Amino acid sequence: MKRVAIITSSDSGYRGEREDLSGPAIREILEREGYQVVSLDILPDDREILKNKMAEIADQGLAELILTTGGTGFSERDVMPEATEDIIERRVPGIPEAMRAYSMTITKRAMLSRASAGIRKKTLIINLPGSPKAVRESLEYIIDSLEHGIEILTGEASDCARK
Repeated sequence: MKRVAIITSSDSGYRGEREDLSGPAIREILEREGYQVVSLDILPDDREILKNKMAEIADQGLAELILTTGGTGFSERDVMPEATEDIIERRVPGIPEAMRAYSMTITKRAMLSRASAGIRKKTLIINLPGSPKAVRESLEYIIDSLEHGIEILTGEASDCARK
């Protein structure tokens, strides 16, 4: 069973002023797909805190997948892509490109997403949008490909050819 850590980046959510709906939406989809959710954190929009949490999860081998939600917009406090880029060892630009391309068929505002994705050790990290609707659309679009990518990353599979 693949393990996933979910991190919501939200100052108001962290302070308890706003209910996090995106993190639970991610959890619902992943559990339906057979993933084990090992953590669900709501953290402030703070680059150091976010990058330290992601690095800790990857470095300790706690999850093969980290999905983040929030912090990918234009606000001065939206720093999730920067926190992700600070700690990844290899970029995976195709994932956010695919999410944006798909989302553009739904709303032109998808072009405003600054989401990033990359690999640290044996952990794939992907920034998802902040709204529950966009989280569902994006994650359901990429979910089928994630399992294969994680299997290649962790050494469970070595052949990328389709069978």
